Amino acid sequence: MMIDALLAFQVPGQVVLSGATRGLSIGLLAVGIILIYRSCRVINFALGELGALAAAFFVRLVVNWHWNFYLALVVSMAAGALLGALMELLLVRRLSRAPRVVLLVATIGAAQLLLFVQFLLPDIASYSAFPVAFTKKWDVGGVVLRADHVVALVVFPTIALVLAWFLNRSKTGVAIRASADNPDAARLAGISVKRMSTSVWTIVGGLAAVVAILGAPLAGANVGGTTDLGPGLLVRTLAAAVIASMMSMPRAVIAAVLLGIGESVLFYNNSADPGLIDAAQLVVILVAVLVVSMRSRDFGLRERFSFAPRVRPIPPRLEQLWVVRNHTRILAGLALLAAVLLPFLATSPSRQFLYSRVVLTALIALSLTVITGWSGQLSLGQFAFVGLGAMSTYALVQQRVALPAALALAVIITALAAVIVGAPALRMRGPFLAVTTLALAIAAPWLLGQGIFVDPDHPQPLLRRPVVGGVSLESQRTYYWVCLALLALSIVVVARVRRSGLGRSMLAVRDNEQAASAMGLSPTRVKMFAFALSGALAGLGGGALAGLLVQFSPSRFGAGESLTLVAVAVVGGLASITGTILGSIFVVGLPALLPGIPEISLITSGAGMLILVLYFPGGLVQVLFNLRDGLLAIVERRMAPAEGSADKPAATERPSAPSLPSRPRQGDETSEALVVEHVFVKYGLNSVVRDASLQVGRGEVVGLIGTNGAGKSTLMNAIGGFVPCRGKIAVLGTDVNGLSAHRRAMVGLGRTFQDAALFGDLTVRETVATAVESRGHVGFVSVALALPKARRLERAKQSQADEIIDFVGLGPYSQRFVSELSTGMRRIVELACLVATDAKMLCLDEPTAGIAQREAEAF
Repeated sequence: MMIDALLAFQVPGQVVLSGATRGLSIGLLAVGIILIYRSCRVINFALGELGALAAAFFVRLVVNWHWNFYLALVVSMAAGALLGALMELLLVRRLSRAPRVVLLVATIGAAQLLLFVQFLLPDIASYSAFPVAFTKKWDVGGVVLRADHVVALVVFPTIALVLAWFLNRSKTGVAIRASADNPDAARLAGISVKRMSTSVWTIVGGLAAVVAILGAPLAGANVGGTTDLGPGLLVRTLAAAVIASMMSMPRAVIAAVLLGIGESVLFYNNSADPGLIDAAQLVVILVAVLVVSMRSRDFGLRERFSFAPRVRPIPPRLEQLWVVRNHTRILAGLALLAAVLLPFLATSPSRQFLYSRVVLTALIALSLTVITGWSGQLSLGQFAFVGLGAMSTYALVQQRVALPAALALAVIITALAAVIVGAPALRMRGPFLAVTTLALAIAAPWLLGQGIFVDPDHPQPLLRRPVVGGVSLESQRTYYWVCLALLALSIVVVARVRRSGLGRSMLAVRDNEQAASAMGLSPTRVKMFAFALSGALAGLGGGALAGLLVQFSPSRFGAGESLTLVAVAVVGGLASITGTILGSIFVVGLPALLPGIPEISLITSGAGMLILVLYFPGGLVQVLFNLRDGLLAIVERRMAPAEGSADKPAATERPSAPSLPSRPRQGDETSEALVVEHVFVKYGLNSVVRDASLQVGRGEVVGLIGTNGAGKSTLMNAIGGFVPCRGKIAVLGTDVNGLSAHRRAMVGLGRTFQDAALFGDLTVRETVATAVESRGHVGFVSVALALPKARRLERAKQSQADEIIDFVGLGPYSQRFVSELSTGMRRIVELACLVATDAKMLCLDEPTAGIAQREAEAF
């Protein structure tokens, strides 16, 4: 059968030509994606819609106002360049100091805003084929060359060559490359990095316009279909860019041409199943990301990839008040009571259906809180996991599995699917999970429409609500309460995870992977756990959504729903549990209550998300947090100071807690603490460390002395496992060659860094407790069920963290965020973390640089 299928597979020359020319246009856009990524380390998800808007404007000029083709092309290209420059000035510069995920989300909001602008353009006068430069055709060996083919074969390679010459030969091009590779060095050389960034976005904006206009006929678009260019171009462009490791522009063009040919041939032989192409693109991206991750151990961004509103700890004096200490539980209880009573006030089944949708949207958005808000990895295909949960629940119920059991199995299935999809991307830092999950979102309708989920003769699944425990779920009110119970249960579990070592580990890896690895945490394992939990929550929401909708189709779970879910999480507050509820009410509830008003839809999606990211990056919940902090400050000012404790709270006796075991030691106890023999480290063709050898005995202090750039930090990074190297390294008698950084920390190797950045969004107490985490892991089930073992180990970690904090004299700062401390204080926190990890061999990188003499002596 397989041999017959291969023999029947045809590759006509006309199909190859169409695929190659289409691939050339995609390759040029991939070059634009790479240029922007290298200049500001973000993927511009608005690039496709920017080109689509320029193409739509071009059509109006030619069709409505009868402009000359070439003049309209030049004006539209200028409009695209102007849009690119405006995006850089209004988004990139304003968010230059923000974590990259903020800018990435902003480009998604900008894409939706650009799509909305397309609908504001005048109606097209007449619908016909997309305008082309000329209409002549040639027959070359049975292959028909149309005008659009000739333009693509001539213009696109010419643009690529001109762009390559500009970047490699011109002064501005060299300055752009220098600014992208090393912004700090470029500034020292007198280059304006901001001006170079504006130049890149301007060039790429014009490039997107030209590609969208000249490439539209290649895709068979007509003058009424220009709005479809954005999403279609984006996923193919990202596939080529990922294959090129987001670095090599020639490789991106070649990859795009090959992908274009493969897509055309696949479609020609499977024209009845176009969704297969989306699935093939998903496989290509997964394989490409896996290959890139295997080639590089440290690829991607070096800054934290997250943003979150901070919840400041309650002042110690106010902790004495029962109401203040338990205000979160009181407010949550009141909110839950109001939600339970809501169906008695709104008795209409349609309203109760709407409230159920809002509740389930909050549950699904909770999955984004875990993976993006806490783990720092943006998922743009979360609704694909919702669809997997829904279709799995339906398929299991059809096999006569009870609905509760079907929901539980669907949760497990989606968690496993999340691990499989996320495994390649989560090995690296950066936005590669966003690329992978976007491809998954586009392929989801085809994947979920396979026979394993639905009967081909009945493509519209129909899930009847059963009777569970003698209670019929047919009533909208009853089912609303079921959805509310699932949301409440999920919130309890997720809140417990956040307060545990699992939650602290996620935030630590999000903020600083290197520091987390030095404390014995595996970044990949932490991110995989976060994505698995995220997938499980999405699957639970999907199974419940299937019961709510009753009848649905796989197309219900497309890419648009995933982007709406991102808007829900961002508008409400991405890292906040409360924010998911606020976002679902704002984005889902408000348009349903005020239907037919396009401005409401705009505010609650792209434009609203963009405005909030620019001015309130914490979302709506940030307003509540600010109000809470203000009220607590007022209460604290009005409290009479306790006698004899005007400056600090009275000391309280800590409850006794079990101690954590010391880390078991490996290797020979009589061996040297560190042995380094013939170590070489290369960055590309440059040798940074050459044939380095040294020995450090137990109890011995050895200093590395050298000028800046001599390779001291690089040698320490090689010892710690943060950069690949050749040679032999042994720590405390254990050969650590080939071991990852976190495994070397488990052997007993401690490491500090020059910047002492640690984890900006954790308090000092949480940071030290995170360092203790490697000596007392607790499983998810124990944390979720609040088992005695989990509570006992958590008390032990907190108790040991408090003892270490007091030992190094950080007691007054225990509730301060690390990012609020001075450099000297952060170095003391690093020292506390070394004590907490029970490290025996320490690599201290300039531990007293940049701090005062008294602080150096204290260290």
